[in-house]
Amino acid sequence: MVARKKELSNNERAQYFLKVLVERYIRDGEPVGSRTLAKDSGLDLSPATIRNVMSDLEDMGLVESPHTSAGRVPTISGYRMFVDSLVTLKPPGKGEMAALQRQFAGEGDPKALAESASQLLSGFTHMAGVVMVPGRSHIMFRQIEFLPLSGNRVLTILVTKDGEVHNRIIEPKKHYTASELEQAANLLNQYYAGASLEEMHKRLVKEMEEARDSMNQIMARALEMAETVIDSSDEQDDFIMAGQTNLMDFDELAQMDRLRKLFDSFTEKQRLLHLLDGSLQAQGMQVFIGEESGYQPLDHCSLITSPYEVDDQLAGVLGVIGPTRMAYDRVIPIVDVTAKLLGAALKQQ
Repeated sequence: MVARKKELSNNERAQYFLKVLVERYIRDGEPVGSRTLAKDSGLDLSPATIRNVMSDLEDMGLVESPHTSAGRVPTISGYRMFVDSLVTLKPPGKGEMAALQRQFAGEGDPKALAESASQLLSGFTHMAGVVMVPGRSHIMFRQIEFLPLSGNRVLTILVTKDGEVHNRIIEPKKHYTASELEQAANLLNQYYAGASLEEMHKRLVKEMEEARDSMNQIMARALEMAETVIDSSDEQDDFIMAGQTNLMDFDELAQMDRLRKLFDSFTEKQRLLHLLDGSLQAQGMQVFIGEESGYQPLDHCSLITSPYEVDDQLAGVLGVIGPTRMAYDRVIPIVDVTAKLLGAALKQQ
């Protein structure tokens, strides 16, 4: 792929024609022929010259000819080149921005705001909007207490930096006495108060790896308790999706077998959650085109994601699922803006 990019970048005309071809195909959904390309390009070139350029693009694996047509369509590599180097992004206008902002007006808990974001993404793109609900692992805590219950069960009392109190029953792998639980809580409160549960976990793991030989029982106990609290919190993490049925309107996804696999994947959730979590860890805007996602049900789809933050901490990720033939120039900015608006709305809660 690197060689292809270099070859194409040395030919501005080929770049320009690829851009025109992709934009035309996204708009119409029909293979693009030389005559159409000549008209759209606005260049005074002979049909033979254009056919030669198209042939070069095909040799580079950026376009291909469907069996039923003499025109060309972009390949996954062609879309990737377009998204990485050629797309001209179109940010929402003033009217659209005002409409986007209205979606988050008023009070709402994190789940309600996530629902608003998913509906917003679906409504503005006419595709499927997906939003990871912010989990408790991203809560910034001020104090944590552990109280023993029957068996191995422990009541976790978590006080956030905003003064909210969250109670959750967890079940560590082994029994701890009240004294041991108090020691673990004291260590976490002394060194990690003010951090998110996720940040606390990462720091604990890193510090304990660096001092593995000298790791004492209290630190080991604190790590296990932190892991148990976070695992329990992550069970609440989920994603909210809106507009799945919009995908039925796209011819390339309307085959029953493709739709069945796609909708089954939405029901299963686990693999899609794994993909979204990977997007969160990668940070920044991510665009998966076709097979790039590594998730077979999305082989004929593109997924555009962006993380959202609360108090400069990653809180989740949201995105849009649609056909590979989507208006990337418009969808990418909408996903980006929605992530910023959701983060700002959550910060006010």
